[in-house]
Amino acid sequence: MSFQNLLIDYTGRIQHIIINRESKLNALNKATLAELHTALYDAFHNDRVGGIIITGAGEKAFVAGADIAEFAAFDSIRGGELARVGQDKVFNLISNGNKPVIAAINGFALGGGLELALACHIRIAADTAKMGLPEVSLGLIPGYGGTQRLTGLVGKGKALEIILTADMITANEAFQIGLVNHVVSQDNLLPKAEEIMNRILLRAPLAVASAIAAVNASSQAGVNGFETEIAEFAKCFDTDDFKEGVTAFLEKRKPVFKGV
Repeated sequence: MSFQNLLIDYTGRIQHIIINRESKLNALNKATLAELHTALYDAFHNDRVGGIIITGAGEKAFVAGADIAEFAAFDSIRGGELARVGQDKVFNLISNGNKPVIAAINGFALGGGLELALACHIRIAADTAKMGLPEVSLGLIPGYGGTQRLTGLVGKGKALEIILTADMITANEAFQIGLVNHVVSQDNLLPKAEEIMNRILLRAPLAVASAIAAVNASSQAGVNGFETEIAEFAKCFDTDDFKEGVTAFLEKRKPVFKGV
């Protein structure tokens, strides 16, 4: 499938989704969000894809926010619809996906761009990247999960400081507060993301999916994360991959997982 605003590439079982609006600093407009939904949905349902890496075209921006002109005239009803559709179709789709998603933050990740990275399971940043949630400087707040996911990663106080000041932070500052997992040079950004993803792809795919679901449950209101963990743990015992993993361990060999 061809896209107007995305580039899709593959490295083995890794699908790369590149947001390709470099002249607009890869800003998220309605069309790009729709294409992201389609690309992500297809990847999560494609047996040949083991994991996804999301990045931006060029070296200047991962995603430098949303396309403000598209919602400048919205009222509260249309604003609520904008946030809800984006959450359901893209941001929650990533967070709740059954395959690992890594954000390779190659430059500015601001507003909806940082929220896109926050929805991913792992974040790696180039040392030149800068991040922030500047919405209050526009008379708004983050609407794609930023207030919730940032708080879960860095804590309430630091999240409020970042959101209320609308200031940008550097990649190293983001690493120090736990916002990103690794900081590397621009040249090593995608190789590092692929290195981590390839290590994940050596593991049992159904167990990886269960681990994502269990970890996500820890921050879901009204959900008992411990009960979710028990249920996901129990499910693993009925998989062929569990039998293969235990057999390989006992036979002192590397397992060959098939995702069943």
